[in-house]
Amino acid sequence: MHPSAGGRAQDGWARAAAWAELLRLPALFTVPGDALAGAAAVAARPDHRTLLAIGSSVCLYEAGMVLNDWADRAEDALERPHRPLPSGRVSPAAAFTAACALTAAGLTLAGRAGRPALAVAAPLAATVWSYDLVLKHKPVGPLAMAAARGLDLLLGASATAGRTRPALPAAGLLATHTFAITTLSRQETRGGTPAPALAALATTAGLTWWLRRPPTTGPRIGGPRAGSPPSPLSPGRAAHVLRTLPGRDGQRSALPPSKPLSKPLSAPLTAALAAAYAGTTARPYAHAALNPSAPLTQRAVGAGIRAMIPLQAALMARSGATAGAVLTAALAPVARRLARRVSVT
Repeated sequence: MHPSAGGRAQDGWARAAAWAELLRLPALFTVPGDALAGAAAVAARPDHRTLLAIGSSVCLYEAGMVLNDWADRAEDALERPHRPLPSGRVSPAAAFTAACALTAAGLTLAGRAGRPALAVAAPLAATVWSYDLVLKHKPVGPLAMAAARGLDLLLGASATAGRTRPALPAAGLLATHTFAITTLSRQETRGGTPAPALAALATTAGLTWWLRRPPTTGPRIGGPRAGSPPSPLSPGRAAHVLRTLPGRDGQRSALPPSKPLSKPLSAPLTAALAAAYAGTTARPYAHAALNPSAPLTQRAVGAGIRAMIPLQAALMARSGATAGAVLTAALAPVARRLARRVSVT
């Protein structure tokens, strides 16, 4: 190989590594579960619209990651000079352009999924930009970040089923976890007090307890509960059903599926995933509470971010979507392994 060719290859790898660090690639594995948990919460099977929602979530999440470092480049020059922007490995202009392009791509994909999805993706994008540019260092910063994560779950629900109300409890659960992590992350560069880590530990305990509770109603895919007799259709309703059968102008079927989503594996799988969620965060949170130094706090924040994967999987399993729960949980070891090379914070 010509020496100049080897140098270009090495430069290419260096640029790729810088962008991987800027994009927080290990944290990216926490994103698909939002849309899948949203679909499970409204008792709908994932389809191509769910995939579009996942693509939209990934783009908007990465836009937030890049914009976060672009907005903090002056602060990082003092506290984290090794980061891609202050070290000069990625230019501020390239980072800002990437944030704009990723945001546009996320909104475009949401629009392809339908108007209900775009109606959620637009405020999600606005929340991401508002947090990074204005709200991050204000008291409402953790609330804004929590709202963004909750909206991300609702994006999956709206894209898949065109409705979000049944997914609000799951979105609130994920938002609560996010609020605790974001509050803790505010002292990851300088250290602080034990209070945020203790609050995060208590939050994990509370959410784990909630996940272990049996659902008040059986999970199902739309329509009547499994085992209940079907309600008769009025003439007008019957005509609407015929007009909206699959294959006619791409509309969704109005026929309520009768096959239940729940499976016998749901309860034990939910318990196992809830335990995995608690186990991912309990020790790092406890260490940060005992010694709220910057390194231990950073480790606790990283654990909290990775814990979103078993949390999402537990939400899916609790709704009866066991296959999606298993697939999502399988992302956790990949994210943990990649986090050893690229920081998630």
